[in-house]
Amino acid sequence: MSSKVASTIVNDSNSAKQKTNGSQPQENGIRKRRTTLPAPMFSRSDFSVWSILKKCIGLELSKITMPIVFNEPLSFLQRISEYMEPTYLIHKANSLADSVERMQVVAAFAVSAVASQWERTGKPFNPLLGETYELARDDQGFRLVSEQVSHHPPVSAFYAEGLNNDFIFQGSIYPKLKFWGKSVEAEPRGTITLELLKHNEAYTWTNPSCCVHNVIIGKLWIEQYGTVEIINHSTGDKCVLNFKPCGMFGKELHRVEGYIQDKNKKKLCVIYGKWTECMWSVDPSTYDSFKKSEKKWVEPRKPKQNDDSDRSENDEADDMPEVQETVQVVPGSKLLWRVASRPPDSTQMYNFTNFAVTLNEMDPELIRVLAPTDCRFRPDIRAMENGDMALASREKERLEEKQRGARKERAKNEDEWKTRWFQLSTNPHTGTPDWIFTGEYFDRKYADCPDIY
Repeated sequence: MSSKVASTIVNDSNSAKQKTNGSQPQENGIRKRRTTLPAPMFSRSDFSVWSILKKCIGLELSKITMPIVFNEPLSFLQRISEYMEPTYLIHKANSLADSVERMQVVAAFAVSAVASQWERTGKPFNPLLGETYELARDDQGFRLVSEQVSHHPPVSAFYAEGLNNDFIFQGSIYPKLKFWGKSVEAEPRGTITLELLKHNEAYTWTNPSCCVHNVIIGKLWIEQYGTVEIINHSTGDKCVLNFKPCGMFGKELHRVEGYIQDKNKKKLCVIYGKWTECMWSVDPSTYDSFKKSEKKWVEPRKPKQNDDSDRSENDEADDMPEVQETVQVVPGSKLLWRVASRPPDSTQMYNFTNFAVTLNEMDPELIRVLAPTDCRFRPDIRAMENGDMALASREKERLEEKQRGARKERAKNEDEWKTRWFQLSTNPHTGTPDWIFTGEYFDRKYADCPDIY
């Protein structure tokens, strides 16, 4: 990291807000985190998305250089750290004596991890090879580090631990993005592992697929779909969650429904809700009885009649179905998780959550301890966050060209890239290849870190 970049981060002269990147002063020894971004989101209305995407149909987008208009001012490594927003659920699971109750809360944590994606239609920046991100939250009881361990294919590895040595949360994500004409599909390959050390338990799962609709015309909207299996490798219990696709009339939009079964495949409880709102658990027999009685009273839904005069220029868009704002709660259900409210001006901040707003925050104290590869030092993301889109675009192009040049130089010298904080090994619970944390990052020995910015 150059001194110029560090100076820009702290001493931006555009506005008083940008000088501290929105950071709040510390009071009574307690650090106050920022609640807004330094500049409002830019308008995408004047940009022709089709002029770029028409060349990409059926291709994997991670291999294509995309204009900055598609982005939000966060790296994908920072987006991964949003898994930790509901860390209180991990602490709650640790506090429970019953393994089935722990599985219910772990399932809620797995669902809540994708909740921040709702209405987040901007694409996070692709991490540069060797890029890192560190996040320490004393108030939530964890610290996290992540590293971009591979560029082609793009693989991001992360590791988080409880400050009281009560849990470990780690994994590696290989996001595959494809454009299908009117939508972009994201398939987040990779295994997630949560260890509750107090109970000597390990849970593993993979995330659902995500689709952003109407990238060409119409209102952008997101759906998650696919089956997520959470396995408790200690007890043999399994939670199967079905993230339902939209379906006819949008009846299933955002719905998640599943069950927990023991190693003998006996259903122990039903879990249901919406990944955008809340999750509940209930006894299987109670759930089945409620569903049977519900079917007796449901009248067939009549298709909505549309007059030709109501048609708009967005006729060809896949309109998002009307969203039912609440989940119908089965009597006797137990609330597992409810989504947190977003900032009142979230729509002007890329639809960020309160947690996401803080992720790129920087102050002089952080500059002294972070690795020089931390994505808070990326000048393109910083410029975009500060509202300077022209500078952000130039810096993004410069960094990508620098990365290509470094790759050519390694090939010329027959040098292999070496990761710094993670090593390719075997996940001890699944037996599959995985990137494992070496444990050395927090020693703060950064002498051999690459110059990527």
